[in-house]
Amino acid sequence: MKNLMFVVFHVLVTSCLLSSVQCAVSAGLETVNDDELLNLVRSEKYVVVLFTKKDCEECDLYENELTHLREDLVDDLNAWVVKAHDSQLVRLYKPTKEPALVYFRHGIPLLYDGPLNDELILHTFNNNKEPAVRELSDDNFEHLTQASSGATTGDWFIMFYSTDCVECQRLQATWEAVGAKLKTRMNVARINKQTTGAVTGRRFGVSQVPSFIYFRQGKMYRYNIPRYDVGSFTAFVTDWYKNARMEIVPVPKSPFDDFTQMVADTLREYPVVWKAVSLFFFLVVAVYTVISKLKQKKQEPKKAKKSK
Repeated sequence: MKNLMFVVFHVLVTSCLLSSVQCAVSAGLETVNDDELLNLVRSEKYVVVLFTKKDCEECDLYENELTHLREDLVDDLNAWVVKAHDSQLVRLYKPTKEPALVYFRHGIPLLYDGPLNDELILHTFNNNKEPAVRELSDDNFEHLTQASSGATTGDWFIMFYSTDCVECQRLQATWEAVGAKLKTRMNVARINKQTTGAVTGRRFGVSQVPSFIYFRQGKMYRYNIPRYDVGSFTAFVTDWYKNARMEIVPVPKSPFDDFTQMVADTLREYPVVWKAVSLFFFLVVAVYTVISKLKQKKQEPKKAKKSK
């Protein structure tokens, strides 16, 4: 009798546990709107977001996988795990839109680009608790990269961006994913051509953003492929760079040469300025010519009158 009661009790407990798990799974992820998501990203250390939409089978697969993985993400990272339906923010992290799995670390996004596998997702997130992309500037570029000497700091894959470039903002999560993929093989970085990296941008002739240059053993290779996805970037530095034109890394410019280059770049980028400068010099030359002629007339000696 006791054995029978024990078996019944065991079955009831097991059923309750299974039903609880099924309820938790069927409940899915917590849904947040864009304002709530932005508040989470700003205030929380780690946030995992699934951007999804209605009538999307692949989105459902991602949600099921992430739902099963949620407990591990909470235990390992103390992360918030949520989903956002038809969010306008997804364009900032994945141009091809939903589904998109994005991992925020201190507000910096990383786009997950691997297969839909719970172990790989957890491994990627655990190994990238800090940003994978380094931020460079004119002050530390040569010291850290040793680009012209090709010395001991290894290869560097660098993105040139600007703060007013929308495409550059959309590529931040993708570029972080590139950094995560290549972190054991090379350095992945970025530099603001518009502000703290203006001198470096002029040094390498970067005229538009985003631009990407691969520095390897004192040589440089420009990424001119019109595809901005993780696979294309990693394939380029793995082998495809051999098909690109090799350039010798130029040494840092002198202050005078950099100033001259800055003037030339400004005139090329802003032709109106060139026209205004030309007009100004024309007016200066014209005024100087008129003044010179007037002075010349005043200085001419007067002819003496003949005496009667």
